[in-house]
Parts: sequence; C-alpha cells; structure tokens
Amino acid sequence: MHIGKANELSRRAFLRRSKQLAVAGSASSFALGLAGIGEAAAFSAGNDYKALVCIFLYGGNDHNSTLMPFDSTNYDLYSAIRGGGAGQTAGGITLARSSLAATALTPSGGQVLTNNLQYALAPQMTRLKALFDAGRMAPLLNVGPLVAPLTLAQYNSSNLVANPRPAKLFSHNDQQSTWQSSKPEGATDGWGGRMGDLAMSSNANALFNCISATGNAVFLSGQQALTYQVSSSGALAVNGIKNNLYGSSAGSAALRTLMTQTSNNVFEAEYNRVAKRSIDAEGVVTAALQPITLATSFRPATGRNGLAEQLQVVARLIAARQPLGARRQVFMVSMGGFDLHDNLISNQANLMGQLDFAMDAFYRATVELGVADKVTTFTASDFGRTLQSNGDGSDHGWGSHHFIMGGAVNGGRFYGVAPQISVTSPDQVGQGRLLPSISVDQYASTLATWFGVSASELPSVSPNIGRFSTSNLGFMA
Repeated sequence: MHIGKANELSRRAFLRRSKQLAVAGSASSFALGLAGIGEAAAFSAGNDYKALVCIFLYGGNDHNSTLMPFDSTNYDLYSAIRGGGAGQTAGGITLARSSLAATALTPSGGQVLTNNLQYALAPQMTRLKALFDAGRMAPLLNVGPLVAPLTLAQYNSSNLVANPRPAKLFSHNDQQSTWQSSKPEGATDGWGGRMGDLAMSSNANALFNCISATGNAVFLSGQQALTYQVSSSGALAVNGIKNNLYGSSAGSAALRTLMTQTSNNVFEAEYNRVAKRSIDAEGVVTAALQPITLATSFRPATGRNGLAEQLQVVARLIAARQPLGARRQVFMVSMGGFDLHDNLISNQANLMGQLDFAMDAFYRATVELGVADKVTTFTASDFGRTLQSNGDGSDHGWGSHHFIMGGAVNGGRFYGVAPQISVTSPDQVGQGRLLPSISVDQYASTLATWFGVSASELPSVSPNIGRFSTSNLGFMA
C-alpha cells in the first residue's frame, strides 16, 4: 500500500469523525475539532516507535490455575472449593501449597489485596515471577467484557434495558469476538484494528499497521486498516510465483500476469488488486527480514513452542520496522488448548510452561533490540473459568486475570480488585464465575492511551468507555 493510499484512508477517517463531531452542534464541533487536530498532530509527530502485542489464549484460560491464593487462609478456602490440595488428588484440581512457594508474588509498596490475599503464579511460571519482581510485569485482576458497570443484583435483574450485559455470555465464539471487538460473533472490526485506523498516517506503509502471526481474527480488523498475515517463518508467498511453476520460470511469470492484470470485470479487478498487493508486500517483508538475526533463543530445551515461534517473527518484524516504514504497530499471536473441562492439572501445567517461556523470550528479545520500553505485550482469552471444580476440570466463566508485560509497564504490583475466594460472594455469578470489576474497554483504553490515542478518540477504540469511571487503570508509565 502506498503513502497516498494511507493518506486517503486517514482523510476518510477524519471526515467520518468530523461528521460525528458535528452532531454535537457547530460551536462544540469547532472546539472539539481544534482539539482533535492538535491531538492527531501529537500522535503523528516525531520518529518514536510503539507496538502492542496481544497474546490470545483460545479456549478460556483457567485463571484460577494461573494465579492462585498462597496465604494459608485463602489457600484453604480455595482448596475446599476446588478439591484436592495434595497435587493430582482424585476428584480435585488444587496443587499442593508447597509447590507454589517459588512463584509467590510480593507486590511493591506493601500493596494489600482483598482479605489479605497473597497470590502465587503457576509453578511453571518462574520467568514471569522474575519479571514481576523486576517491575516489568503486572497482573490485571478480574477483567472481562462489560457494557456498563454491573452488580450482582443488576445481573440477576430481568430488566436488561436498564442493566445491559454482553450478549451470549459463556459461549466460546461469541466471547472471543466480544473480547476482541466489543461485539459478539459476526463483528467486522476489533479494538486493535481500530487503533490501526488511527495510526495510519503515522506509518509510511499502512499495510503493516496490523500484523497477525496466528491467522485471521477480528481483533486486528479496522474500518480501514487491513490485517497483514505472516507465518512463523515470515511473509506468506504464492508458491507458484515465488518458485518456478512446475519447474518453469515462464509459467511463474504467466501466473503473476494472470493474478495481477487489470480487468473490466469488477470482481476480477478487485481480486487481482488484492493479489498484487499481497505479492508486492511479500517482497517488501522478505527483504526487510532477510538481514535480521536475533541472539535471543526462542527454542525450548526440548520440543517445540508454537507461541514462541510466533513471537519470534514478531520480534524480527519489530527489528525491521524502519525498512517497513512502521512507527505504530499492533500484533496478534495466540495459543490454544485452554478449554479444560477435564485433565486440567497436567494440561494446564504444560500450557503455563509454554506461555512463561514464550513471554520471557519475547521480552528478552525486546531488550536485545533496545525497544523494551516501546513494546507492550498483554494477554486475553475467551473468558475465565469457574472456581468450582467439575471433578477434573473447570467450566466456562466470565471475568479473568491477565498479564501486561514490557519496559513501560508499572509492574511489580496488581491492578483491579482481587475477588473473594468464594462461590457465594457478590463478585461472582454462580460456581465462582467472576463478575468482572474491570471492563475490557478500560483495559483497551489504558493500552491505547500509552500507544498514543487521544482522549477524544478513545470512544472509537472502546465504544463503552464513557460508561466507566476511568479510562486509565494506571498500569502503563
């Protein structure tokens, strides 16, 4: 995509927002317009670089096995609800308290949580524990999709107009979409893509605003911004063009001509335009990545780590930001396997080990590249899960705990309100399904503000943000 195309898309976005401002009246429109111009200029000024990296945990991560009570009082309550407590005890999904000692977290500044709760990470997460201690990682407690603040009484009310809540709660597909876009399945744009819309004028090539290393996802789709997809190895190529077609260079040339030539047929012309853009972009990305090597290892001692491989290509793309003409980028990677209705203890341990290794390797790569304070990584998932065990696993929930990591993170402490360890308290809606106390809109807005989105533009990223008391949760410097 050429600079002219990016400017045209930015012009359309400006005109669209100008129309929205005009609804408020001519005087306020003029004032808000002047403010918007100043803030847009600040967003685009200079040569600074910032990137957001979303790690989506597909299936609904069991946050209760990711961040667990460690103090004896709350641990005993937790163990009584989940069952077990001595490791892989039949009928229970609680690890022995002794196994959590090495990953117990002590927040800075003497922070005190609900009921003097002390948390420990999963035993496999020793690297994230070190990043927490170094002030480079922060957990965000009990965050989830909300339309507006909601109490348990309001949740139980039959008046859904007065007490709105996200549609189709506890459904994988719908809640994945709601987390990524603020809308259930069928949404066409996500909050990562909407930030990409605003960043278009900052990048010389707007095609590289939003990059996915994990296939198609609504999170990175904007109203104008496109998702550019890569594999763990780099740019995706058309094999018949990249290599000789059936051993024939002439065949490859003919295929390129067929795929990129102009046409009077509107559908064929659009297909060929998209094909040409993809072919051209592959050449740009491949050339930009070719000289990039990293000393940081993303390969575990044994086996493979798919998330680490995705994050490795993201690190390489960040290293190639100058030849790609990028100053603001949003990335997405993912791992799956979190829908653990059974065999939770052993499977969750494997997943937590992979997540811990991959996140740590990526952070070390950003240090190597000198951009640790310019890159912020955060987790998201379909939903949390029940505190109550179903015997050998847990069931679909709502609110969950998540991690934010990077050199600009105010780490070493917790954000949000720690939920009670209970299945009857007013901060859960049954079986220990957390009623979120922090909305995804607030999570997104805090990240967007650091990214450079102005206060007046936050509603275009987080459509429900005006209903909440704050748009900045404080976890970013």
